[in-house]
Amino acid sequence: MKVIQTTLYVDDQDKALKFYTKILGFIKKADVENDGYRWLTVVASEDEDCVELILQLDTNPIAKAFQKHMFDQNYPAIMFGVENVKKEYERLSELGVDFVMEPKYIGVATIARFDDTVGNLIQISEQTKKFRVR
Repeated sequence: MKVIQTTLYVDDQDKALKFYTKILGFIKKADVENDGYRWLTVVASEDEDCVELILQLDTNPIAKAFQKHMFDQNYPAIMFGVENVKKEYERLSELGVDFVMEPKYIGVATIARFDDTVGNLIQISEQTKKFRVR
């Protein structure tokens, strides 16, 4: 068994698609409209067969409240792995990304956190230690 998709609630799918593709470099995999519903997914540019990120419109009041509380508590909605957090921080900052936490070493990783412009905080992480499943 493996993870094939995960959902990220967004307050604007068009804005999310632009941010995740033009700024972060993801690739649009699916964009299907049916009966007023839009199924929109992106994947990492390095691996188009990896986990799909569903950019789900936050029309559900419970999802919307959860998303707001996560954001207000400075808690990331999802974490993306990068090779070098400091370089990615500099690259994204130059593109106008609003970081709420500068790169910080936390023992097992260096992390930074930014606002994705559609209601979420995203954390990037450069792992410094590998963990084994026991």
